[in-house]
Amino acid sequence: MSRRAFFLYGGWPGHEPYGAGEFGIELLQELGFEVDASMDPYRLEGDLTGFDLIVLAWTQALTTENLTVAQEDGLLGAVQAGVGLAGWHGATASWRSSIRYNHLIGGAFVAHPGDLIPYRVTISDREHEITEGVGDFDVVSEKYYMHLDPSNHVLATATFTGDPMPWLDGIVMPQAWTRKWGDGRIFYSAVGHTPVELRIPDHRRMLAQGIRWATR
Repeated sequence: MSRRAFFLYGGWPGHEPYGAGEFGIELLQELGFEVDASMDPYRLEGDLTGFDLIVLAWTQALTTENLTVAQEDGLLGAVQAGVGLAGWHGATASWRSSIRYNHLIGGAFVAHPGDLIPYRVTISDREHEITEGVGDFDVVSEKYYMHLDPSNHVLATATFTGDPMPWLDGIVMPQAWTRKWGDGRIFYSAVGHTPVELRIPDHRRMLAQGIRWATR
């Protein structure tokens, strides 16, 4: 019996949602999942407990966007019951008016100083199964500055240079982490502004291994 994944993608057009959707479906199918892909976040109101994994490639269009109580209950309840959750980039820049969702995902995007800039993602936990065989890699992207849950287990980081905000010089910011929610496992990577970044070989490997790890 194949594993089942619910894949939600879409939202803000600046993150190339159709390209991200194509990438996500391709990767999940390659990993052996039966994929139920949707661009409708109200699907979160339904019963998601029959899935083995939920993948979020959604980005909100407005900072005031919220989840309904039914959407929150559907998503948080499924993960608490053991359904895995994985997401990238805009998953921490979505539904920021939903405190319960922010608690679940473990981080909230607040800025990307310098906008699209070159930087290195450094693997900080090389012993974890998600980072096995994954090397440090370079991107030119939105370097997310986030407010984070201290219970996250950090897998990879990036260091801010202080340009254009000199008071941030030397700040080390997590770029990928895991966490638990009830019986569910959660994996997130901040990289993924465009499908090109998703397909960087080391990042793609980390995403694939993170998805496997999170799956019920």
